Amino acid sequence: MAGPQQQQPPYLHLAELTASQFLEIWKHFDADGNGYIEGKELENFFQELEKARKGSGMLAQILPTEENFLLCFRQHVGSSAEFMEAWRKYDTDRSGYIEANELKGFLSDLLKKANRPYDEPKLQEYTQTILRMFDLNGDGKLGLSEMSRLLPVQENFLLKFQGMKLTSEEFNAIFTFYDKDGSGYIDEHELDALLKDLYEKNKKEMNIQQLTNYRKSVMSLAEAGKLYRKDLEIVLCSEPPM
Repeated sequence: MAGPQQQQPPYLHLAELTASQFLEIWKHFDADGNGYIEGKELENFFQELEKARKGSGMLAQILPTEENFLLCFRQHVGSSAEFMEAWRKYDTDRSGYIEANELKGFLSDLLKKANRPYDEPKLQEYTQTILRMFDLNGDGKLGLSEMSRLLPVQENFLLKFQGMKLTSEEFNAIFTFYDKDGSGYIDEHELDALLKDLYEKNKKEMNIQQLTNYRKSVMSLAEAGKLYRKDLEIVLCSEPPM
């Protein structure tokens, strides 16, 4: 005999919200901007959505999961190394930013690298959604730290450096130490040592696999195996280089 039918969670019956309404509620609870909410925040999140449902007076499902942009795009974006390879193509001056008018090309390249098919309307939708989410001040620039939120959390190696960001002075000192010949670049072995020292300095643990993955991601910015000062600066500094 079949058991009693399980009730669906109440949030599956929430009213349809516009992408803007959903994003506003999401951003309120994702206060640190890392792209996810958890624990008590999640309970409060659904309570807030319930309020939005009652206010709208509609009886339909919440914005479908596939339209929850960050979750959707993270299924298609590929690895952090592929992300950084695409970023390097567009951030040609190593400023830590790409221009808004380059975003569509960046996303197209990223999806191709991840071997994910897309059509033109979907690419346009992705582009407009990211602009709305990340170019909040309308200056036409999109920063690496913001754009890296498109990566799945486990792939977002830039998150690992949160709390370990360096000032320009600290960065210059550490880079100069490893660039012993003053060439202006370091290689992957020197990057290994630099990352290990950075983690030890901050009393954080890093296993060999993590170190290998981080090095590969950062070296995706390198040119012919040479990681120049500006390449590494956009990853490790608290403020993008001027």
